[in-house]
Amino acid sequence: MPAYWLELSVTAAPEAVEAISEVMSRHATGGVAIEEPYTLLDDGQVAQPLLDAPVTVRVYVPADPGGAEARARIEEGMWHLRQIGFGAISQVSIRQLAEEDWANAWKEHYHVSHLGKRTVIKPSWREYTAQPGEVVVELDPGMAFGTGLHPTTRNCVLALEDAIRPGDRVLDVGSGSGILSLAALKLGAASVLALDVSPVAVAATRANAAANGLADRVEARLATLAGAAGEPFTPLPADIPILGAAIGTFDVVLANIIARVIAQLAPALLRATRPGGTLIASGIIAERRHEAEEPLRAAGLTDVRALIEGDWVTFAGTRQE
Repeated sequence: MPAYWLELSVTAAPEAVEAISEVMSRHATGGVAIEEPYTLLDDGQVAQPLLDAPVTVRVYVPADPGGAEARARIEEGMWHLRQIGFGAISQVSIRQLAEEDWANAWKEHYHVSHLGKRTVIKPSWREYTAQPGEVVVELDPGMAFGTGLHPTTRNCVLALEDAIRPGDRVLDVGSGSGILSLAALKLGAASVLALDVSPVAVAATRANAAANGLADRVEARLATLAGAAGEPFTPLPADIPILGAAIGTFDVVLANIIARVIAQLAPALLRATRPGGTLIASGIIAERRHEAEEPLRAAGLTDVRALIEGDWVTFAGTRQE
């Protein structure tokens, strides 16, 4: 392992985070840390989100010639994003960290978060005493995942709190750290099938399920659903299984991804939702709302409700009976 690491970070408007993360992840193998803006309450332990404030995106690369090359590529990528209209992306800030500091450097940005009306996300290294009626999910988000403060996560949890009934079977497409899978179980679901195309995400979901004593109720798989007929699905490694009707139907289906992929997956997401069941689709920038909403409605989503926060939209609706 290198003796020193470089922390590379930029700040930007929320709508640029997806593109920034994609560029950074091409050149840094340790994952991308996304810090949503927040203010601290309760003696610095609880994070309260700040709406419409810039987001910070960080990666860590070794302080060696390979890391210098990665830094140059990331700086070049940020320049190109500014040129094509992503706007106020800051210059890349650089901080050198010793090996012993690098492993925990990203943890300082993660705090207890209140999502929804009664759901609390607690990083494994923080302390928190639950209040009456609250459900607490203990999460080790890892460097590859956000803090849980993102508007899409908050609105998914709000929709889950309304949708989940005791004993529900849930499908989580694009599970990431497993935050929504675990919230669904804490809110009363009986089981979750969590799918992701990233081995890091699948491992994180399994580890976080075990940390919450829920390993026997979460099946985390490296897999996804089929794209719409006649439309090419987002390029994936050849060894990623594409699941079909054999998985059955679910009472609640979650897809916190991006508008383009939700559009591609819309028919499969609706097929996986039982008649009368709930589909929650998120990760949608407001200006691309139609890209996701129209395919979802065309696939059979009814009674569609939009939860809007800042530039982000979450849809919750019902599959036709």
